[in-house]
Amino acid sequence: GRCVNRALHDLEPERSRRLDGLVNIGIDETSYKKGHKYITVIVNHDTNTVVWASEGHGKSVLEKFYKQLTPEQLSSIKVVTGDGAKWITECVNEYTPGCARCVDPFHVVEWAMTALDEVRKDIWHDAYSEYKQVKKDNPRGKGRPKKDAPGLAIVKAAKAKADEIKGSAYALGKAPEHLSEKQQLRVNLIASQNPRLYRAYLLKEQLRLLLKLTNVDEAEDELKRWLWKASHSRIPAFKELYQKIRRHKTHILSTIRYGMSNARIEATNNKIKLIIRKAYGFRNIQNMLDMVYLVCSDIRIPLPNRKLNAA
Repeated sequence: GRCVNRALHDLEPERSRRLDGLVNIGIDETSYKKGHKYITVIVNHDTNTVVWASEGHGKSVLEKFYKQLTPEQLSSIKVVTGDGAKWITECVNEYTPGCARCVDPFHVVEWAMTALDEVRKDIWHDAYSEYKQVKKDNPRGKGRPKKDAPGLAIVKAAKAKADEIKGSAYALGKAPEHLSEKQQLRVNLIASQNPRLYRAYLLKEQLRLLLKLTNVDEAEDELKRWLWKASHSRIPAFKELYQKIRRHKTHILSTIRYGMSNARIEATNNKIKLIIRKAYGFRNIQNMLDMVYLVCSDIRIPLPNRKLNAA
């Protein structure tokens, strides 16, 4: 740990220079230890480097970053990406009100996936309750039931219906163009037998596709149309999602306008987790942060047998 700290400070004595000229930044938190232990990480999208990291997460932690910036550094920030966390939006509005706040499209689709899974689980619970009732009304009696027993076919059909819904999570989560033949048959079966679940699936797909649009005006029209459909869907989970999407409507359109996402910072989070795994964890949080600054940057470490300009 002391070697890492010494190397970082020798190679980069003025780390505050990373905060100069920030234009497009991404904010996210990532866990570094079990028990809800998080660090907040800020990445410069233009250089793909970590410019700031701190233990904890939330508004009070993010405010530490903004408060150390000079007025010139604050005014240079034009775009901030992140998930839909309220504390990120509050800090952006308070310290950089003139910049664009973008919500990562992956998280928006994840919201829709969560709503779709809630609908699937509700329908499965109804189908399973129906199966138990049918099984109760058609007792099998003693011994092995005959194949032509009148109640056996009804019980099997009710169980197959419940199992079909239970096993459809993966097929419903995939994009239609990536479905296998078997998964496509399962989706078609849901379309014919479970209209409510299929409507929820279509709403998820429509939201996913509109996030891929590049024309902001077209995306705004499609988003308005989607909001109307979600609010009139008579599906409680998607009515809640409608409220959430409406709150973040401006941020979603900003994402499409600037073509920004949190992909870089998600990749950085994976790199941080790899750093922690290679070290078998860190007892000292500062040693871990120093390692993050050292690895997730453009610092070239001089080695005795390697030139600095070597690839």
